[in-house]
Amino acid sequence: MPQRLHRLLPALLGLALGVLALGPALGPGFVLRYDMVFVPDPPLRAEPGGAFPRAVPSDQVVALLSAVLPAEAVQKLILLGVFVLAASGAAALVPGGRTGPRLVAAACYAWNAYLAQRLLLGHWALLLGYAGLPWAVRAAARGGVPRLLLALLPAAAGGFKAMLITALAVLPVSALAGARRLATAGGAIALFSLPWLIPALRATAETDPAGVAAFAPRADGPFGTLGSLLMLGGVWNAEAEVPGQGWWAIATVRLVVTAVALAGFAGTVRAGWPAARGLGLAAAAGLLIACTGAFAPGALRTLIEWWAGFGTLRDGQLFIAPLALAEALGLAAAASRLGRMAVAVAAVPVLVLPTFALGAFGRLAAVEYPAEWRTVQRIVNRDPAPGALVSLPWGAYRAFEWNGGRVVLDPATKLFARRVLWDDTLIVGTAEGPIRVAPEDPEARRIGALLARGGPLTAALRDAGVRYVLVAGLDKNRFLSQVPGARVAWSGEELLLLRL
Repeated sequence: MPQRLHRLLPALLGLALGVLALGPALGPGFVLRYDMVFVPDPPLRAEPGGAFPRAVPSDQVVALLSAVLPAEAVQKLILLGVFVLAASGAAALVPGGRTGPRLVAAACYAWNAYLAQRLLLGHWALLLGYAGLPWAVRAAARGGVPRLLLALLPAAAGGFKAMLITALAVLPVSALAGARRLATAGGAIALFSLPWLIPALRATAETDPAGVAAFAPRADGPFGTLGSLLMLGGVWNAEAEVPGQGWWAIATVRLVVTAVALAGFAGTVRAGWPAARGLGLAAAAGLLIACTGAFAPGALRTLIEWWAGFGTLRDGQLFIAPLALAEALGLAAAASRLGRMAVAVAAVPVLVLPTFALGAFGRLAAVEYPAEWRTVQRIVNRDPAPGALVSLPWGAYRAFEWNGGRVVLDPATKLFARRVLWDDTLIVGTAEGPIRVAPEDPEARRIGALLARGGPLTAALRDAGVRYVLVAGLDKNRFLSQVPGARVAWSGEELLLLRL
């Protein structure tokens, strides 16, 4: 086999897995599900408001790329790029360079419950960091500032969650390589974190400790929460589970594969592979963070009450990304004992999670925005007058018929070049009943209080700096009576745009 093709095989496998996983999502239009909101002609703007800057700088990166390519093409390239980058990076970490084990690592890291669940939650920016994680670990182990800076670019584009899981793995690997290497890695991570770190420190957002219970890892199979986490699942939202993921037969096989992978990784640590010890420490630390929310929530609530920044630990399951990489390398190490038959093990990750294919059997699909969404976007973005836009109904998520009823974050939050005020309250259903996580943005809380008060709202909204009100799917006449004097800038089948 030509050496060049040999090097490209993991990337080609990642591309094939991406096409298989995304399926209908690669058709014309946009993939809209939970937090994955891409819009046509996204504006380039700074993160508005007092909430934590979760979409910095990922929204800006998408806006810049969309100035060159259609936004829907940008989305598909990013999603496919996650699979290609993840597979090729995991393969590059496998010592020895043998084709079979490299393909096993590539398949295991690019096809697992962690990637599937985060994709179904719409966490594409986080997955940029996940995809770049093996490259960052490799750069930290080998040394060299240019190499490390290049490897950190995917996480830098993804923003704070992507950078957190990257730092969790890179810092221990660098620390075991020496103090100078640790200082270099810490400085590079801090540098790339500035776009989101500065606005985060300046934000007036509040973190509700109730989110600890809402976002705690949960069992998504028959082996409990810990078993789910070890098998790289356990995300807090049941709607992010892959169909049939909890079936006894499939879950049992996945548990056996997990045990083999962990045993294989322990062997790489004993063999003295340079990055293995640091990655093992990162995997253990990530699992500990995840277990804290599930088994010691009181400690985490206390930390959040002391400082809101600890709210980043609420969704603890996201920190098991280093464990996913460790298991991929461990399964590759175990497969290496099979000689030429090792390449057959590359099919195992797909076989033990088959329903991730075809957009998780239709849970991901591409759709076109109705024309009136683009019309409203043009009206608002061409208006030079200052002022915010309030998006109604007052709630974070929507389920449009044109999107197949799939739940998605309000597209208005990404559509306009001015600040959008929306309700970032989150209500999470649990076995004990729904948990309400209070909004972070103080301005959103203020607007929510005005809307709850009822009565004529025109003067109050103007005083709050509101220029537009966008109403989607509500009784338009009922709301019009609450804003006397407002001008109808657009009225369509689904949308009503009012200018104050």
